[in-house]
Amino acid sequence: DTDMSFSYNSEGIIILDSLLSWCKRYGLYLILDLHCAPGGQNPGNISDSPGRAELWMYEENKDKTVEFWDFISERYKEEKAIAGYDLLNEPVLPEGYSTNDLRELYIRIKDEIRENGDEHILFIEGNWYATDFSNLEPPFDLNMSYAFHKYWNEPIKSSITSYLDMSLRSLRPLWLGEFGENSNHWFSKVIDIAENNNISWNWWTYKKIDATSVIYSVELTREYQRILDYWNERASKPSPEFAKLALFNLAKKLDMDSCEFRRDVVAALLDDDFKSVNKPFEELNIPGLIPAVYYDLGGNGIAYSDNEYQMTTYPNWVAWNKGGRFRNDGVDIEESEDVQGVRYSIGWIEDGEWLKYSVDVATTGIYNLEIRVATPNDGCKMSIYIDENPLVSEVKVPNTGGWKIWNDIIIDSIRLEKGMHELKVLFVRGGFNFEYLKFELIYSSVYQNIENKIFLNGNYPNPFNNVTAIPIVLNEKSEVKVDIYSVEGRLVKNLYKGEMGNGLNILRWNGLDNFGRALPSGVYFYRISCNGISEMKKMLLLR
Repeated sequence: DTDMSFSYNSEGIIILDSLLSWCKRYGLYLILDLHCAPGGQNPGNISDSPGRAELWMYEENKDKTVEFWDFISERYKEEKAIAGYDLLNEPVLPEGYSTNDLRELYIRIKDEIRENGDEHILFIEGNWYATDFSNLEPPFDLNMSYAFHKYWNEPIKSSITSYLDMSLRSLRPLWLGEFGENSNHWFSKVIDIAENNNISWNWWTYKKIDATSVIYSVELTREYQRILDYWNERASKPSPEFAKLALFNLAKKLDMDSCEFRRDVVAALLDDDFKSVNKPFEELNIPGLIPAVYYDLGGNGIAYSDNEYQMTTYPNWVAWNKGGRFRNDGVDIEESEDVQGVRYSIGWIEDGEWLKYSVDVATTGIYNLEIRVATPNDGCKMSIYIDENPLVSEVKVPNTGGWKIWNDIIIDSIRLEKGMHELKVLFVRGGFNFEYLKFELIYSSVYQNIENKIFLNGNYPNPFNNVTAIPIVLNEKSEVKVDIYSVEGRLVKNLYKGEMGNGLNILRWNGLDNFGRALPSGVYFYRISCNGISEMKKMLLLR
């Protein structure tokens, strides 16, 4: 539609003002980016175009674009919380148009904004998705920045050398206006390049449907999948009522609390150590079960090693996570489909790849190890190291009869020392799926084995006059009840009732009864009940 009679949606302005107010409240700067210019500045759906970049084909669309920025400028020219205006997102000039057309439109918009007395920074993107800055030199404003985008190429300085040179020639700063849609390793490397060259950056994108390369992933509903199947000619046409319901149900899933949070992506973006130090993804306690996908946070070669861990060329696209589930690293994760196991497993394993896990061993002792695997192949092998020392050498992975037919490898009598350790799982010869490790304590010189899943030690200090600690080691998550009795057998305190995690758990008692009253000095007993087993131990309170 090239009709010049148009108005601005008041609801959209209200949303924009609300966003600005939110930014002010939290001390954030806002950059206004024209993502969808009239007619579309590129032929893609990201510009809401009809399939071709009609912004350039009709003067009326250019006039509307200039008028739009005039409206925005008049409204927000005094707003200090707005850092600047990104005039056109990822322009792509159609055949027959040159970068002179792009430069001329930018200058028209710039003149309109400056005539309003608006001194905000103008962010200028190059042609071909903000990568080609031909004819955008020399700069045409004192307060402008060249904004480039970076996708699907090598995360090395030479990939942005032309932009750095342009900045030096023009004496204008650079802004990395977009990068993303890649692995965590790639994210951290690009940030390193940008910050080492004094370039501020903006990452794309915060939230998407059923994605790993985002902070919040929206669940793809079954109803909306049906709509997608229809569009892809894999299902019959649904009714309008069904389609509307599917769309609105999906919209409800956009709520943050309904999304899956990708903590690994946040670590890659914000933790300076991501490139050099592996850190726990989750608290992992031994004894207990360690899901394979809970390997540490960190880049390739730091927390894991995978042969394909980033995408650096778009025409020959290769997924960094071939399963596309749970995490955004080079590690290939899929649904395990194991009704007796955990939700996710690691697949597409190749020779020499490895994973690291930070673990907390509750007590020095002898443990049995269970490794859950599946494969239709023969000759697969793996090794396990602790603090770089061999723990289990060259475990033969048996042919289980299929990629989703899960069996356990049992390794008896492994000695582990108490404390924090680093486990490394090395895939000597790949070709199998890996679901979890499970360590079970079978002997400890410190803890009494009450039952195969429960180990107890005496409270400490004992005697005590203020607070005493009661340690309990569990091989697996269990329901536990702990009560305290007087020497006469009277119940004085219900100390704990509920689920207790695997590994070392410590309960503390301050000598008060169920009513908060201080109990007198004397002998007391605590009884621990778990899995139908009960054990009672004695302690002495001295006031």
